Amino acid sequence: MIASISKKITTSNWFTNFILVVIVGAGILVGIETYPSAVVKYGEVLRFLNKVVIWIFVAEAIIKIVAEGKQPWNYFNDGWNIFDFLIVVVSLAEPLLPVDASFVTILRLVRILRVVRLISALPQLQILVGALLRSIPSMAYVGIFLGLLFYIYAAMAVFLFGQNDPWHFANLENSMVTLFRVVTLEDWTDVMYINMYGCDNYAGYPGPCNNPSSSPLLAALFFISFVMIGTMIVLNLFIGVIMNSMNEVKAEKELEAKVLLKEQGQTTLHDDIHLIHHQLEEIKSDLEVIRTRMRHQEGNGKLTKNNPGTNADQQ
Repeated sequence: MIASISKKITTSNWFTNFILVVIVGAGILVGIETYPSAVVKYGEVLRFLNKVVIWIFVAEAIIKIVAEGKQPWNYFNDGWNIFDFLIVVVSLAEPLLPVDASFVTILRLVRILRVVRLISALPQLQILVGALLRSIPSMAYVGIFLGLLFYIYAAMAVFLFGQNDPWHFANLENSMVTLFRVVTLEDWTDVMYINMYGCDNYAGYPGPCNNPSSSPLLAALFFISFVMIGTMIVLNLFIGVIMNSMNEVKAEKELEAKVLLKEQGQTTLHDDIHLIHHQLEEIKSDLEVIRTRMRHQEGNGKLTKNNPGTNADQQ
């Protein structure tokens, strides 16, 4: 009885909207606390409201756990519930921390975590975060490629422009920082012009200009090629990876919602057909993987038969 009532509460729109309002209110309280004059003037009120927010979050977690009925541990099967529960635990531990200067920053950071709860409260934000987490493996490879690009161009820049422009290309680390500025298009043309016309011909050169030299064609080709590859190709690969992951996460969320509706007997014939079609597409994809593996195995078997001396040599 209590579990069913709690389930109705957690799935109701008014409860979701109320929690959203509380999270936004917690964010506003954090913003007010950034003004020392407001803390001095309204300190007691702010502390009271912070306690109210904490206990509302505690009540929310208890209701959700009770809603699981005889299997309360199912609450922790959802990663977002674990995230919310950790914030509640940290918030409850806040009064136990010493209120001296060394812990003031920690207390403020703990309160900022409550604002992050908007991610778990809004499904669209969950899709965004899920897409980012899913795209991390692919982004890692793109990042490796970008790192190689930075390293190669940074080393080339030190050799080509280090004498003329020691402020930006004196060594490898300075060169990589400068190229990061270039790839973000932050006044990158200034760096290019310094090396195209020489540091002595560039007004306002920030560093020492002891060995000025100009490389009009070489500098132009170097920086334009780096911007073309680094900004217009590699950085757009990051966007492509994230968008692809976002579409996958969104499709999975829609499928989970349809499966849940089907279990509750609330789906239409069109939804059932779409669900079956999606499952057939997954089976088709798995079959393609199996066929590919079988072709590779057959190819390896033919190579072994055509080269009987291989096994003899190994023996």
